[in-house]
Amino acid sequence: MTYRTIRQDGETEIEIKKSRFICSLKRIQSEDEAKAFIQALKKEHWKANHHCSAYVLGENHEIQRSSDDGEPSGTAGVPILEILKKNDLINMVAVVTRYFGGTKLGAGGLIRAYSSSASAGIKAVGIVEGVLHQELALTIDYPLLGKLQNYLELQNIYVKDIAYTEKIVVTLMIPEATLADQEAALIDLLQGQVQLNKGKTEYVERLIEEPTE
Repeated sequence: MTYRTIRQDGETEIEIKKSRFICSLKRIQSEDEAKAFIQALKKEHWKANHHCSAYVLGENHEIQRSSDDGEPSGTAGVPILEILKKNDLINMVAVVTRYFGGTKLGAGGLIRAYSSSASAGIKAVGIVEGVLHQELALTIDYPLLGKLQNYLELQNIYVKDIAYTEKIVVTLMIPEATLADQEAALIDLLQGQVQLNKGKTEYVERLIEEPTE
């Protein structure tokens, strides 16, 4: 199982024809969190003209909400939401706060402005992909450590911990989808001289490529 979301909370600002567009992003786990974040920004930027927003929640994007907050219908909230969906992001909220600069942008201009603001914000904070991993503890004798470490480095397997006792316990995090193959490969590599113990499963996040605009 995998998911994608923003790497961290953040804020960016762009200016279009003297209007300021401030994009604020936050990771969330509930609608209440999203609503509280939107309200907090409205208080912080109480002089702003609009606080347009969108958020997506759930592994299968079950909850999707957007708000134009006074902008012409479909010109703000939906374009922001579309950027979130194009990047396949979940469990996050985006709020674009606009300080009007005196020049009307028209419907097309507003759509482009809010889309660009959301894209710039996401690009600035980065996107991570979370992949479900299985914790796997390998107990081996000391002479096997070098051979194991070389293999793990070549395979780019994440080493969570190494404990040095009477034997060595190397704790790995392996993508659940490849667990069976990796267990077989490790047993073969170490010629059966290893004890394998499964631990908990957890998501491991890694930074991915450029966002989609």
